[in-house]
Amino acid sequence: MAQLRGLLPDEWEQLAGAISSSEPSVAVRVNAARGVGVPDGARRVPWCDSGFYLDDRPQFTFDPDWHAGHYYVQDASSMFITHVIGHFVHEPVRYLDLCAAPGGKTTAAMQALPDGSLVVANEIVPPRARVLADNVIRWGNPRCVVTSNAPAQVGKLNSFFDVIATDVPCSGEGMMRKDDEAVAQWTPALVEQCAQRQREILADVWPALRPGGLLIYSTCTYNRQENEQMADFIVNELGASSLEVPVEPSWNIHPAIDSDCCCYRFMPHRVDGEGLFMAVFRKNGDSPRQDIRLKAKTTKKADEIGRDWLSRPDEFAIDQLDDLFIAVPHDIHREVAALRATLNVLHAGVELATVMGRKTVPHHALAMSLARAAGAFPVCEVDYATAMRYLRGESIAVDAPRGYVLMAHEDAVLGLANNLGNRANNLYPKSQRILSTHLPGLKPRVL
Repeated sequence: MAQLRGLLPDEWEQLAGAISSSEPSVAVRVNAARGVGVPDGARRVPWCDSGFYLDDRPQFTFDPDWHAGHYYVQDASSMFITHVIGHFVHEPVRYLDLCAAPGGKTTAAMQALPDGSLVVANEIVPPRARVLADNVIRWGNPRCVVTSNAPAQVGKLNSFFDVIATDVPCSGEGMMRKDDEAVAQWTPALVEQCAQRQREILADVWPALRPGGLLIYSTCTYNRQENEQMADFIVNELGASSLEVPVEPSWNIHPAIDSDCCCYRFMPHRVDGEGLFMAVFRKNGDSPRQDIRLKAKTTKKADEIGRDWLSRPDEFAIDQLDDLFIAVPHDIHREVAALRATLNVLHAGVELATVMGRKTVPHHALAMSLARAAGAFPVCEVDYATAMRYLRGESIAVDAPRGYVLMAHEDAVLGLANNLGNRANNLYPKSQRILSTHLPGLKPRVL
């Protein structure tokens, strides 16, 4: 706690007390694109119209609504990015979330950005990138690409992006209230290691931001080395201008400490949320983003695959990658092709189906997509106990037509099953299955 004394001489006791003795708040951000409204009795997060505080922490893992992408569990402080995007971005953009896993800020950006935007969510660590892809698929937006690359590789996309968000790896001091590991691993040397890595990340990805574009920098830590000093580095070394974000005094956000940059500090003794630092910059200069000359190709067979499964098939191009068919909105088709030519793409658009010989097996991403046609598959409504067995990957019997059906509980679509009559083959992805053997008898009430 000695560092807090030097950081906030007049408030360090309150901050230390909040970290050591108060309970973290619980908040969710609802997916308005799925028609989700205000949770019963919830209190709105002041800087995020779709964010709400809950009175307690239910077992989200056992809530079908969470698996259906109806909401995302996210700390309220992190939802501030929706306010930032809403203030600065007013037309469709190419948006990069560089250090995106597990996906909270990515799904928040998809919700806050103007219609027509392309979102690229990148995560360098492969297992975390897979979790990111799962959460993006669950959210259902067809205009997102998930990649797994080092910042230097992303930086080769010269002037490609209009906005880059960098929620960089940090020493995690802002998580100490709810994460004992953050306390155990903290050392002054860790702070310096993180600061050095942050400078490398920023310098590596900087070429990918077009002149005049926006950089959103954030950490979940308190110290100045990783926060204000990094803001000064962005301005003085990379070449950017600090931008002011309008905030309400009632939000109680702390300003920059010993820096001329506009910085926004969320601290748990001041706000109902965890520790967060955020600052916004405009890259010096002004030029249009890179024009994409690479032409993507489609095939007649591929176009036939998605005709009956998409709500607006004319708005999509259908690509075939080996035996996988993927729908990509026409207006970002060339961008996605350029990304595939440069980066390791794990997910893009809507994975429609895998063709195996004469069999065409629909993909889980199609089941979860907002672009899926309403009548693409019959819907099989099941009770809570059956929904839990389905989400565990167990074999189930359903009262539904033979063939591929959508499994749903209380109108929340969970995924696909292949009904054979006497039983149904469970097609819920292994990476998303509930592993617990102790399932509750009642559904947690969140929405």
